Amino acid sequence: MSQQVSSPSTPNSLPTLITKERELSWQVASNLFVSFKYAWAGISYSFHTQRNFRIHLSVCALAIALSIFLRLQAVEIAIIGITSGLVLALELLNTAVESVVDLTVKQTYHELAKIAKDCAAGAVLVSALVALLVAGTLLLPPLVILIMSNF
Repeated sequence: MSQQVSSPSTPNSLPTLITKERELSWQVASNLFVSFKYAWAGISYSFHTQRNFRIHLSVCALAIALSIFLRLQAVEIAIIGITSGLVLALELLNTAVESVVDLTVKQTYHELAKIAKDCAAGAVLVSALVALLVAGTLLLPPLVILIMSNF
């Protein structure tokens, strides 16, 4: 039973999403189920509004599927999963930082806001590059062997 309320349109802003369940979100969650529900709402929000989150999620799924197809060892699949999960977690934190910064500066430019947003985005980039390095190191050798064996 969510109801969406849009704020007046301003340049470069997303509509504000307000749900009845989140009106008192400053309060401590009443139980573990409610905590998970709030966490899922954050993941869902990022999935629906953040293109990069969807891209990272797709690449993560592809890397894990490929690692299973290539029959990597369990520990190698776990390493790919951990590094991919780190990218997704940092993308969620980046979204949170951007939202808090936008709330604070209220659509005006501030050099410290730029630094905060750029550093959060940089953290995602570093983690994505590390995940790419890890996946490449673990996936490329068996992939090359598979391709070469078919020639």
